[in-house]
Amino acid sequence: MRATRTVRKILSHYEGETPGVKAQLCRMLMQGKLGGTGKMIILPVDQGFEHGPARSFAPNPAAYDPHYHYQLALDAGLNAYAAPLGMIEAGADTFAGQIPTILKVNSANSLMSDTAGKNQAITGSVDDALRLGCSAIGFTIYPGSDCALDMFEEISAMREEAAAKGVATVIWSYPRGEAVTKDGETGIDVAAYAAQIAALLGAHVIKIKLSTDHLMLPEAKKVYEAQGIDIATQAARVKHCMEASFNGRRIVVFSGGAKKGTDSVYDDARAIRDGGGNGSIIGRNSFQRTREDALDMLGKLVDIYKGKA
Repeated sequence: MRATRTVRKILSHYEGETPGVKAQLCRMLMQGKLGGTGKMIILPVDQGFEHGPARSFAPNPAAYDPHYHYQLALDAGLNAYAAPLGMIEAGADTFAGQIPTILKVNSANSLMSDTAGKNQAITGSVDDALRLGCSAIGFTIYPGSDCALDMFEEISAMREEAAAKGVATVIWSYPRGEAVTKDGETGIDVAAYAAQIAALLGAHVIKIKLSTDHLMLPEAKKVYEAQGIDIATQAARVKHCMEASFNGRRIVVFSGGAKKGTDSVYDDARAIRDGGGNGSIIGRNSFQRTREDALDMLGKLVDIYKGKA
């Protein structure tokens, strides 16, 4: 597998990394129908932990089977598949080497009380990722939570270990918790801040949500208004989040969120493309559809990222 010029340029931005980490990033970037373009679509299936099995898989019961997701990612020509330990283990032998995998090493759940604080338990390790042939570990942080500093320290240590062992790190950076309002969770100033924090923690791939034009932080709002920062469109907000991710020197993918109509999914992808983002990490909007519908939708997303739609 020869890396394209585009992929080699992306890898050149990771100046402090080991060849092992760069090899895993290259593997993901060169995989599937978007291989070599610098764009990515990743299938994440951690919703069973986060939301429970029925909420996640009952709309498409075939998705209760971990093998379904491996096969969907393969048949759709995606760049990688991300899931917690048990789901990766359930198909690791059957699908060994066929699709890059990302081991989600921490998780939350919907059975926690509202007073527990916004946090996630560590449920996997770097050695698990190595044992299962994963390209990367995935870790969620909650900027704005009272538990955020502990989460930053946890991923800092795990990222150091992963890099030393040639495994890349993907950080899900989701503002949430006591210091963030509901509107602020997707406000552009907070989203860009979350991207910057993930980059500063050493993420090789950053996962954030698409943002609104809401500005939550009063001091930040003054700067946005004084500097005339363009946040009027989704594409402009994507561009701003890329600026916050070391001016595009880090790979950034944007999450799809709850299931919605295909037109909205396509509009999001066009905004990500036009704003200079690297792609989508899209779970419920794919596996909660029938396999046929999911493959059609993912094929259209590939065309959008290739500039054909």
